[in-house]
Amino acid sequence: MGTPRTDLAHVLKRLDGNSYGAYKQLKGGWRVGDVELLVDRVQSDPYAPPSMVRLRVPRKVAGVPEQLVESAAKRIAAGDFLTRAFGGAARNLSPDGGKGSGGIFMVRVGQEILQRSSVLIDEDAIEVRCEIALPAAGRRIKGRAAERLLTEVLPSVVDRSLIFRNLDAAAFELHVRSYLDAEHVRSQLASRGLVAFVADGAVLPRASGHRDEPLTSHAVPFQSPENLRVTLPLSDGTEVSGMGIPEGVTVIVGGGYHGKSTLLQALERGVYDHVPRDGRELVITRADAMAVRAEDGRAVTGTDVSPFINNLPTGADTKRFSTTNASGSTSQAASISEAVESGAEVLLLDEDTCATNLMVRDQRMRALVPGEREPITPFVDRVQALYRDNGVSTVLVTGGSGAFLDVADLVIAMDSYRASDVTDRARQVSAEFPSGEQTQPTEKFGELREHAPAAATPSKNDGARGGHGGGSRDPDRRGGDRGGFREKPARGRGLGTIQRGREDVDVSSLPQLVDPSQTEAIARLLDQIDREADGRQSLNQIVDRLMTRVERDGLDVLAHHRGHPGHLALPRRQEVHAAYHRERR
Repeated sequence: MGTPRTDLAHVLKRLDGNSYGAYKQLKGGWRVGDVELLVDRVQSDPYAPPSMVRLRVPRKVAGVPEQLVESAAKRIAAGDFLTRAFGGAARNLSPDGGKGSGGIFMVRVGQEILQRSSVLIDEDAIEVRCEIALPAAGRRIKGRAAERLLTEVLPSVVDRSLIFRNLDAAAFELHVRSYLDAEHVRSQLASRGLVAFVADGAVLPRASGHRDEPLTSHAVPFQSPENLRVTLPLSDGTEVSGMGIPEGVTVIVGGGYHGKSTLLQALERGVYDHVPRDGRELVITRADAMAVRAEDGRAVTGTDVSPFINNLPTGADTKRFSTTNASGSTSQAASISEAVESGAEVLLLDEDTCATNLMVRDQRMRALVPGEREPITPFVDRVQALYRDNGVSTVLVTGGSGAFLDVADLVIAMDSYRASDVTDRARQVSAEFPSGEQTQPTEKFGELREHAPAAATPSKNDGARGGHGGGSRDPDRRGGDRGGFREKPARGRGLGTIQRGREDVDVSSLPQLVDPSQTEAIARLLDQIDREADGRQSLNQIVDRLMTRVERDGLDVLAHHRGHPGHLALPRRQEVHAAYHRERR
């Protein structure tokens, strides 16, 4: 952008009283003290989305010690910490708490430490990406208010949140160490034959169903059953003890409200690393673990559900099954197959959110409806073969059916939030009270057909767009808008929706999607999948290549243009696959 200008205060005074559109003169680079202010997009009117700006603070000015940012992993944790610090300072110092005109805004974050685009740390500077609502009176510029906001308030926010001497150094160091410890524990799980680890002393209950902060009163700290306790080294050489959940089929039982689902939900979120004092900092699950549930009404396109559904009366091909309105059992069968296709080696299920007729069939129903007339093979018949043939473990919560006790390798009982190993007792119960389920543990799970997105078919008007509309002609997905291409790039709409052309893709039933910035990143990845699809590469190959590039080069590779990339957070491959499969095209 050339040499930054230094006359920002003068320009803002001159703009006072002009029509709001005159703010467009601010686009470009400015020097405000030690900070370089880069205005990438100026909002069109007072009611439009805020202006997108970047702030670059030289590393020497920020003074963040090299040992806190010397590796890629440390820069992820440090960027997350500085995002939180900047957001807090912006809310405290912006006029009216940053509400409406005249505010400085940073993306809101949750309990997870994620790789984000909001703060970039390079060799020369710390770059913050934020939004600023430029002050207005009606549709007129409030130049003096803007001058104060950009030349006084903004430098104060930077001073409080990005200058190391003004930060809580101990909290910063703890944030980075917490991230490194969690990553180090996760790196050991596979070699130890574990799918998850729950540290002694972890606090699993949350403040409420709508708040992800820890329960601060009456929470029972987790204690591992003695025979399941393992000790693992942390990043600094110290050790932590807790419950190791081994590979295979694990069933979690217990009475209602005794902590079964709370444990499973902690394992679901254990694919991410958490902020200090969250309580789940060392509840660690393998990164590819996928929570699966029934989703009545979801779209299924070209998915192989044959391990669970076959011999339909309609004669439909269940190796390439499609519907725009799946039942509970069909949707869950599709989600299991799609999770396995995406590379998930752990499935997490809670019977409360599963389709009963996909999970089990009792003896009476098997007698009333013979197997040759029932197209559904229940999950209880497949769960051991899934592990034996495909290496995919299962952790299942059940409170109403004992059918899975027959196929469990480990049974954990939760009693008043206290865990115990009741595997031997469960086997005695199975022998004393046969279920009559007649499971078929020797039957193979079978190979799943992979999706291979077809090349996009350009429309006659596509030359000007060069294929960047992101549309697709995929026999698995049946077409796009306007001859295969959309008018606009896909975009995230909050946590649970991705807008692609005229379609809203519902991803609200993916419980491991935790940040709207992840949803936005997935939207952009879906467009890139469409651009790279050629009918020969599998979806796995395309997603793996794209994700490797993002993890290596940063989230800015998903930007639509140079400058402020928008707020993005790194999603998992599994959620990218899941969003792709939920399109109704």
